[in-house]
Amino acid sequence: QVQLVESGGGLVQAGGSLGLACAASGSTFSITRIGWYRQVPGKQRELVATIDENDETNYIASVVGRFTISRDKDKNTVYLQMNSLKLEDTAVYYCCADGVLLTTQTQRTYWGQGTMVTVSS
Repeated sequence: QVQLVESGGGLVQAGGSLGLACAASGSTFSITRIGWYRQVPGKQRELVATIDENDETNYIASVVGRFTISRDKDKNTVYLQMNSLKLEDTAVYYCCADGVLLTTQTQRTYWGQGTMVTVSS
């Protein structure tokens, strides 16, 4: 069983900083890419940032220069450091991992339960 457990969401004032963490459990899952998506009610879920097995990162344009994604492979944990937060960053943030389930050699995608980030004025 593969689980992604997010932590670190909360309330922050505009211009402030917040960090998110996502710990992946399950030794039979080989992660090839892991990252963060976010969703606002009534809108589609959008990719925020991802990091792959070669530590290559990808960001949505609106967070470039403000957000940083990083990964601790030993701890199977991915982090998202969010600085200079804006009102429009308010959303539920979801961790998402793509990889191979080693027991069946199949590609799988797993999602966390989501953590709320609220940026206030």
